This record gives sequence, C-alpha cells and structure tokens, in this order.
Amino acid sequence: MRRSRRLSITVCAVALALLVTGCDERGSGGSAAGGGGVQQVAAAGSSEQDAGDSSSSSSSSDAEAKTAAGLGAAPAATTTPPSPRPKPTKKSPPRRPTTEKLPSKAPPPDPGCTRPRYLGARQTQADVKTALTDAAAITYWPNSAPSIKVPLDLVKATAWQESGWQSNVIACDGGVGLMQVMAPTAEFVNQRFEKNYDLHAYRDNAQLGANYLAWLIKYFGDAYFESDYSVSAADCADHSDLCLLNVVIAAYNFGPGAVDTPAGLVIPNPGYVDNVRSLMTNCECLDF
Repeated sequence: MRRSRRLSITVCAVALALLVTGCDERGSGGSAAGGGGVQQVAAAGSSEQDAGDSSSSSSSSDAEAKTAAGLGAAPAATTTPPSPRPKPTKKSPPRRPTTEKLPSKAPPPDPGCTRPRYLGARQTQADVKTALTDAAAITYWPNSAPSIKVPLDLVKATAWQESGWQSNVIACDGGVGLMQVMAPTAEFVNQRFEKNYDLHAYRDNAQLGANYLAWLIKYFGDAYFESDYSVSAADCADHSDLCLLNVVIAAYNFGPGAVDTPAGLVIPNPGYVDNVRSLMTNCECLDF
C-alpha cells in the first residue's frame, strides 16, 4: 500500500514537471512571435528589444515621424547630432539711431471691395519662378552693404503667402501682383534706390518685393543687430523669436513702423511670420 502510494506520488510529480515545462515553452514561443500588449508594455522600459517588438516599433516610429513632419516626407534618419539652437530672444535689443526714413503708410482698404480683382493675363509658374529667382540674385546694396543677400526661399515663400504666385491679382487693400506691393511702398523703393520699377509688370514686381526685403534687412540690421545682416533661420530659436529674419517678415506685412516701436522691437503678426517661416521649408512652390 505504501509502495503504491509512493508510486502514485512519483507519477504525479513527473506529470506536473512535464506540464510546467510545456507551459514555459509556450510562454517563450509567444514572446519570440511578438507577444501581447502586456508584454510589449513591460518591454518598453527595458534597454533590450526582441525581434517581435522591433517591427511594430519601427512602423509606429515611422508613422509618428511623418505626423510630426507635417507637410512633406519625414526626414531621413541621421547619426549626426543636431546643431545647438540659440536661446530665444523675447526682449528687444537696444536701438541705435538711424537716419533712414520709413515708407508712407498705405491708405485704408476700399470698404466696398469684397474680393480681389485681376488685371491682365496671369503668368505661368515657370515664368514666375524665373522672375523670383532673378530678383533674389540681385545685390541691392552694392556699395554700402554688399553682403546683404535676400534668400531665395524667403522671396518664394513671401510671394506664395501674399499672392499664391498670382502675377495679376490686386487685393482689396491695394496690394499688387506677386509680392502684393502697395503703391506707397513702390514709390518709396523707386526713390530710395533710384529705380523705375513698374508695379504692374510681374518681373519688376518681384524685384520691388525683394528690394524692399533687402531694405528691411539693412534698416533693422543697422538699428537693432549691430549691422549683422544675417537672415538665416538658424539664428532664430523659434518663429516668435526677435531675430532679424522674423522681424523682417513681420515688417514686410505690417510695415516697419509697427515693428520698430518706442518700446523696441515687437512682432504684431506672429501668425503671418509663422506661415512664411513654415513656407520657407514646406511650400510646394519650392519644387516648381
């Protein structure tokens, strides 16, 4: 009787061991195949990843990268560490005296105007691209500030923001053509630079806008940035930073007098600045 009981105990022990071994093998096999949600969550805090998690993690990361990139494809992976960004400048730098006169203020929009109108034929995108490219290539301050260059991506993005590259559009506020130049601004630029730009000719309109951007770069560069005329996006911590590029974009839209105030530099139109800054890298027009 005791022998039979010991034999039964032994058989049960062997069966239990086999059962446990089988469970362990099924558990490790499930992990290798990717496992369930609980296993993936537990593995997320670990420095090791098994083969099953790597494929799902990779596809998830790709999706997140594309979402973060917004317009355009996700940036390619790189092992090069990003360049350090400058610290945000929210306080206006001190102003230095300048003898430059500001353009006259534009007249108020026509209260009876409800939509833009069009004058003449619209130029092709190829013609517009050539006009804007040529305008950005001009040195507008050849004697006093030959280092000033108006970036092509800034010219293209501004034209797209202002007119959608419509060469023949006239807005209710009086803005004309590709760069939506106002008549008082055109008169100011022609007098200041001894030019004879035709506001309604699309090539001249592109040069008027680019020339005005060059004037803004020098004006604010001299007044607030110690004659440093760099308008690189790398100089700006973000789109609201009081860097020269953001200040120039804001002044193109609202006028220099709205940006250069008795209290120092302000950006009264951050939404506009953000749009143009985003278009400088994401605009479909950059591929035309």
